[in-house]
Amino acid sequence: MPKSFQKVSVVGLGYIGLPTAAVIASKGVSVLGVDVQPHVIETLNAGDIHIVEPDLAGVLRAAVQQGYFRASLQPEPADVFLIAVPTPFKGDHEPDVSFVEAAARSIAPYLQKGSLVILESTSPVGTTEKMVTWLAQARPDLSFPVPGGAPADVAVAYCPERVLPGRVLHELVANDRVIGGMTSACAERAIDFYRLFVDGQCLATAARTAEMAKLTENAFRDVNIAFANELSLICDRLDINVWELIKLANHHPRVNVLQPGPGVGGHCIAVDPWFIVHSAPEQAQLIATARRVNDGKPHAVMDKIRQALGAGGVGRSIAFLGLAFKPDIDDLRESPALEIALHMAQEHVGPVYVAEPHINALPASLKALGHVRLVTAQDAISAADVVVLLVNHSQFKEVDPGTLQGKALIDTRGLWS
Repeated sequence: MPKSFQKVSVVGLGYIGLPTAAVIASKGVSVLGVDVQPHVIETLNAGDIHIVEPDLAGVLRAAVQQGYFRASLQPEPADVFLIAVPTPFKGDHEPDVSFVEAAARSIAPYLQKGSLVILESTSPVGTTEKMVTWLAQARPDLSFPVPGGAPADVAVAYCPERVLPGRVLHELVANDRVIGGMTSACAERAIDFYRLFVDGQCLATAARTAEMAKLTENAFRDVNIAFANELSLICDRLDINVWELIKLANHHPRVNVLQPGPGVGGHCIAVDPWFIVHSAPEQAQLIATARRVNDGKPHAVMDKIRQALGAGGVGRSIAFLGLAFKPDIDDLRESPALEIALHMAQEHVGPVYVAEPHINALPASLKALGHVRLVTAQDAISAADVVVLLVNHSQFKEVDPGTLQGKALIDTRGLWS
């Protein structure tokens, strides 16, 4: 491997940072993972993982046993610093890049001439430039790159993740990467690094363009999902089976309507389009409308549940199948399924049953209500009067249709339609 990439520090050991760190370590590179949560550090150094991702446990355990990976609460000197921390929004969908700032300031004391800093967190346009400003403030003894400027002591680039939960280890290696440098030299330096473990193409561009590319990818998907979700609302009004409609429409050779659902969740599609809207509110009309359509879909589902329960819902029980934001994962971030279950459990005084095969305990918000139980899908269906399918987990596809007889069924995924 190139001498300049002998040690890598990955800051943020969540759903993206940890798999990335494990993959890099699997290539025989010394990797230090940094996180602010002590239990995460303890878990990883013991060779275990704190998230669900196929095959990750084995890769991480091997890297720990072979001495290529360890975790720490504090950064250390490294050749490459890769930042993969959350970028949520606050208030009225205002981007919150405070985690990026905190990460940048935490690594600043350990930078030296020749260091490479890469931001992977999905970020509003201009965040990489802000990161350079924070680093420069903390290290006035070093020079940092500016677009079109002279060579600097530290190279800085932006490279967004583009992986699918459940296929992260494969896609980290196989997918093409968009790599935006603060300068063209920064981009080339970052490309040299990613070629250590990426088989896909490494496409060089400017940092701002790379930031917008990631937001564009997720906004494109959000708009298409919103079309499907809006169709489902229209079909409800016109008494048309939306699943049959979409199946028929998709027989057109140039039409590929997506499947509707209870909303849009996760840390990307439900969040990233708002970064575009915040940056260009007057221009991002379609993107903003799509976000409102998708954010409003859970309320339409809840109206169906209220109708199924009847006046007051007295003496009736509800089963919610699935809490994750997509099938076959444990990730509840921005999940419309969780939003629906929580709101209805707060509103409904009768028994509430939740079946989520990928978690071992109820989220604190549901547990605190006192009348919500985490059970198997079979037990939830058996006990409930109203059954609400929110996530099309593979396990739910095996449900015996006979167990649904006599139940009020709300199928938001078309699994049984």
